[in-house]
Amino acid sequence: MSKKIVIVSTTPRKNGNSEILATEFMKGAKDAGNDVEMIKVREMDLKFCRGCFACQKTKKCVIKDDFNAKMLKTLCEADVLVFATPVYYYAISGQLKTFIDRMNPLYSVKQKTHDIYLIATSAENETRTFKGVKEDIKGYIDCYDDKNLKGTLFAGGVNDINEVKSHKNYMKKAYEMGKKIK
Repeated sequence: MSKKIVIVSTTPRKNGNSEILATEFMKGAKDAGNDVEMIKVREMDLKFCRGCFACQKTKKCVIKDDFNAKMLKTLCEADVLVFATPVYYYAISGQLKTFIDRMNPLYSVKQKTHDIYLIATSAENETRTFKGVKEDIKGYIDCYDDKNLKGTLFAGGVNDINEVKSHKNYMKKAYEMGKKIK
């Protein structure tokens, strides 16, 4: 049985390294027979959450931008959610943080999503570089009883656009992580 997978790419750069790995993940997931959609946050008009919590009553956001009811429905119906982000100052990108904050209307709604995957890229290639990124995502996951971090890929030592393509091991890992989802 195929799964509905939604990938949220938050690189501000076209052909950014995290999005390249997300695309490889998508290829693997599609080859495994899954239905995959990629959301590119850089192509969205996405405003900051106002913290008004109206969404907890109405189940939708009051802000008028591209994060609308269709987006919430897409996210709510996903079996698997994949976050792809560059690492900024040992943390997720501001684009991903804003996107996650805007997912607040889903907090009190029944969601299909249980499995979360994380793909992160960084110019720095030290183990500690990924620690903050993983903690940021675990902070989101820990707000729910039924969500789990099922897989991560940290690709360090890549900075320039398209650079990750020369690291065949990262490309293969991203593809294989997607291919394992069934």
